[in-house]
Amino acid sequence: MREYFREWFFRKWYWYISKVDRKSEILLMNYGYHDPENPIELADRYEKHRFSVQLYHILISRVAVSNKNICEIGSGRGGGLSYIHQRFKPASSVGVELNQKAVNFCNKFYSSPGISFLQGDAQKIPLKSETMDVVLNVESSHRYNQFSIFLDETKRVLKGGGYLLLTDFRYDYNMEALESDIEASEFEVVHREEINNQVINALKEDDARRKDLVKRLVPSFLRTLARNFAGAVGSKTFHKFEDRRFVYFLYVLRKKKLAAGHSNLH
Repeated sequence: MREYFREWFFRKWYWYISKVDRKSEILLMNYGYHDPENPIELADRYEKHRFSVQLYHILISRVAVSNKNICEIGSGRGGGLSYIHQRFKPASSVGVELNQKAVNFCNKFYSSPGISFLQGDAQKIPLKSETMDVVLNVESSHRYNQFSIFLDETKRVLKGGGYLLLTDFRYDYNMEALESDIEASEFEVVHREEINNQVINALKEDDARRKDLVKRLVPSFLRTLARNFAGAVGSKTFHKFEDRRFVYFLYVLRKKKLAAGHSNLH
């Protein structure tokens, strides 16, 4: 019942955003990343979305993707994948998203050669086996009914030696199950870290923009729910990151291959 309500809520949320976001202000929906000691230089067009873009930047920077085939599972409104495609110059970028309205928006809004979006399920990825060099998954996997199936599907579409770049959050009591699924998947864990502090920094820095969007786009009776969804300072979501009930993690996972080969890890 809980999973059904969650999926119902996300479907309605995407429908609502598609209806009210007439100026295309909501291009990324993650909680963001900010390390004040290591600022990231961004083009002016990304400044409005700086903190959410920075999460993609810090994740994709873990591997070399120039002239590689990459895919984002759970690409949402497409802003993160578009940023990577423009800045890091992969050969091709494919976004896979369950919500058809989001896919339609992305294919219309992003018109750069080499980037495309298609409708599909993270637990049944509509791509051929061993075609991708890098798969990324940003703040999406907590919605999957069976995370282990997603890992299996990701491993299927990756080439030998390819990378899964994964960042998301879980309740603290679910972290052990997550780690067990990763171990059972036989991905090599190249890197793992918790980034709660950087996520909290981003939510604080981006708070005014997020609250303004809620005020302008969401009717008053839904604003408390929307502020919680947005991770606004003072919301239940924000406090869960603060007290570590939510653990925000970043993984670099590598698909093993039989023959020795060159690694593209930085």
